[in-house]
Amino acid sequence: MQNLFSYPLQVEDIGSGNKTYKIKANEKQLAEIKNLLKLDDILRFESTLELKFNKKMHRIDIKGFVDADVVQTSVISLEKFTKNYHPSFDIFFDTELTYNQLRELEFDFDSEIPDIIENGKIDLAEIAMEQLALVLDDFPRQEGEIFSFKSEFDEETTQQNNPFAALSKLKK
Repeated sequence: MQNLFSYPLQVEDIGSGNKTYKIKANEKQLAEIKNLLKLDDILRFESTLELKFNKKMHRIDIKGFVDADVVQTSVISLEKFTKNYHPSFDIFFDTELTYNQLRELEFDFDSEIPDIIENGKIDLAEIAMEQLALVLDDFPRQEGEIFSFKSEFDEETTQQNNPFAALSKLKK
């Protein structure tokens, strides 16, 4: 299945220097993003990406941000609500590195690991969707919602119904 929301760039067509790209999803593309990220709904998805290609260093730096309004269901109240996500990111691609070479490299815990370019192109829409996916709440809740639990049983009833209470009497 072809992704409806795609903005591919051929690496060989990217010139040196800085370039800015702005992408915005239309209604059909929003439906595609909703399905791909398994969201209740997404009302708006926009991204601005700044590319800087350094051919001598074989490196493409991408800085940018995503601005998305996502409809989610609260895990506390089970009500739907809309939350704005605005992640910023800074990633880079190595234009000559392959997956096999990447496996052989040793990285420190704090070192940046480059992304790999596949088939000579990068997809700006895919990068932006990935950045949104990284910041989505696993357990969404509306602002100010707090989970509180009150047991139906008091401490004495719980101790009486505890199956291990019978075992502790046998030990005595």
